[in-house]
Amino acid sequence: MHFTGDIHAITTANNLLASIIDNHIFQGNELNIKPETICHERCMDLNDRSLRMVNINGQETHFNISTASEFMALLCLAKNETDLKERIGNVLVGFTYENKPVFAKDLNCVNALFLLLKHAIKPNVVTTLEKNLALVHGGPFANIAHGTNSVISTQYALHHFDYTIVEAGFGSDMGALKFYDIVTRQNKNFIPDVVVLNTTVQSLKHNGDGNLESGIVNLDYHIETMCKYTNHLLVVLNKHDKDTELEIEYIKHHVEEKGIPFNISTGFLEGSVGSIDVAEKIVELAKEQPKEVVYPYKVEEDLQTKIEKFCKINYGTKEILYTEEAEEKAKLLQDFKLPICIAKTQYSITDNREVLGYPKDFTMLVKDIKLFHGAGFITIYFGNILTMPGLSKDANYLHM
Repeated sequence: MHFTGDIHAITTANNLLASIIDNHIFQGNELNIKPETICHERCMDLNDRSLRMVNINGQETHFNISTASEFMALLCLAKNETDLKERIGNVLVGFTYENKPVFAKDLNCVNALFLLLKHAIKPNVVTTLEKNLALVHGGPFANIAHGTNSVISTQYALHHFDYTIVEAGFGSDMGALKFYDIVTRQNKNFIPDVVVLNTTVQSLKHNGDGNLESGIVNLDYHIETMCKYTNHLLVVLNKHDKDTELEIEYIKHHVEEKGIPFNISTGFLEGSVGSIDVAEKIVELAKEQPKEVVYPYKVEEDLQTKIEKFCKINYGTKEILYTEEAEEKAKLLQDFKLPICIAKTQYSITDNREVLGYPKDFTMLVKDIKLFHGAGFITIYFGNILTMPGLSKDANYLHM
């Protein structure tokens, strides 16, 4: 159940830094850290809503789930051990009373934190149910972080195999956009030759409140958005046993009418045999050169300009609003010229999980902004996004 221990190592490294910060202040606070500005938070690999808000040493703070921690993100974005050490050292701890940033390297703890991660940085080689090789390494949440496997495992696969397939978590408005905007900025050889957009009858019906014809506009959004980044898009329907031929034919016709290739995968039901047609189409599309990526903003631009451009170009947002706290943080972090990472619900294109389909000209509210300097991005928190999930009423533990 605990796989290789990677998540445990990440959790421990993350929490050791939190403990080191507290100890530094307790032992005299040589760096003059202002406790109220401490921004590094503890984490745990468990859904526990009670930890969303806690009081530690008189300061209000909260736990994140481990996959939402900065240490998970920086491990996955590190290119090698040297880069990992540098990223660990660049983790923002907080600010001094003079408003100067304090980083993990200022606490002389980089080597200790690295030792906890020196095995976790190595990709995990596993076999699939059909005895094929796969690399499983890292798991940053796509609704909060950048949502894909480690750079090291991808780089390894590119050097050793003819085709490398990576997953970018949740919908294209989450993982795919972040893969392009964050991962490929730092790794130019990662520009995808082909983008596979997966869909299901169930998800499209959900977006139409039970009606497929109403919900298919959600697929239109994902197609239109991905076509801004790639000229080799393949839409794949993951077929389930309750899908009807009429429903499948409707989706197929809708996609092909847009000039986009469409395939059906029965891999969910039949394993690899059900995905051969999809694989052959990917090979065919991959023979052509992908178009050059045009990023929605330049990292040197003003932070609020970057947020506005990203959301308007990728989501169709009409207006970006800020809470007073978020506005202050935007000004505080203005000097850090890094990509942004949008944290929002995965259930909607907007920041409101109840708004389905393909909404347009909507408003989004920035509630918080955090600098993940070690990971190399600034996270923008929209709406009611949670970094520590809770267990549901009908949680899985009831059925084990």
